[in-house]
Amino acid sequence: MRIAATADLHFTAARHSALLDQFNHVRDVADVLVLAGDLTNGGQPDEMEPLLNVVVRSRVPTVVVLGNHDYESGKQAELTRMMASAGIKVLDGTAYERDGIGFAGTKGFVGGFGRGVLTAFGEPEIKQFVQASIDEALKLERAMAQLRAQKRIVVLHYSPVAATVQGEPPEIFPFLGTSRLAEVVDRHGADMVLHGHAHHGQMEGRTTAGIPVHNVAITLLQAQQPASAYRVFDI
Repeated sequence: MRIAATADLHFTAARHSALLDQFNHVRDVADVLVLAGDLTNGGQPDEMEPLLNVVVRSRVPTVVVLGNHDYESGKQAELTRMMASAGIKVLDGTAYERDGIGFAGTKGFVGGFGRGVLTAFGEPEIKQFVQASIDEALKLERAMAQLRAQKRIVVLHYSPVAATVQGEPPEIFPFLGTSRLAEVVDRHGADMVLHGHAHHGQMEGRTTAGIPVHNVAITLLQAQQPASAYRVFDI
């Protein structure tokens, strides 16, 4: 299977023509399209509608997770319904299998990496924050437990490893992801992880168990090849 993956489109009407051109040929190079969050810029349905036009016209089966920008206006449920109605598989603690390849996904959350992971100690506000991070890790756990395919791909918005956020200001590392997600991936096993969110991070990393992690934020992809809107992987 060939998988075209991208993230952080931050779609607005002004980007419609450019993305339409860039996605016009995705069917020639990929069997599945993965969008790893931040599809919209402000989480508005009127941003999603023209983006759906671009994605549906590509005529490629599409797998999606939402990102923080898609939550900005509190209309994430409506955005999800719109995508599902268009035949797009939206993963939110859920799994999807196609042609022997399993996809497990959720948005993920923040919290830091390794010894720097924030723990639930102190004020109730800190405990609530940490619980949100734990809840997303549990959603990924449920999604991965559903998979029966031997080949497994994890789709997140937030990073599960520190390696792919290197290049961003160190002060914001804890807000770019959490290794709680990587712990789940390592426990269940996967062939690779795809994520976005770290616009100025690194494209490659690995979990502690050695599972490849790929940051497919469109800004990174276009820094390598300005005309490209996605990266293609062979599974």
